[in-house]
Amino acid sequence: MPKGPATDSPDASGAPPTQERFEDLLGRLRAIVERLEGGNLPLEDSLKAFEEGMELCKRGGLILDGAEKKVEMLLGAGGGGAAATAPFEMPDE
Repeated sequence: MPKGPATDSPDASGAPPTQERFEDLLGRLRAIVERLEGGNLPLEDSLKAFEEGMELCKRGGLILDGAEKKVEMLLGAGGGGAAATAPFEMPDE
């Protein structure tokens, strides 16, 4: 019998079903931004969308912070010493 979405098994990405994926949050945030930029929402709906977007930003930030800590931990464990981190620089296009 196939399992439904309410199972305790990981999804195809390996993430547990209760854990939000950053990509999902980002997609929802983009949809909210498009709705707000459309300019056709009543004020109350705009405020609700903005509030939801801010909450998504907060949760996405927590996911990114966790990923950064994990990378730092992995860098420290692999080199036998303290993790060496540096700001990411975008390459010139």
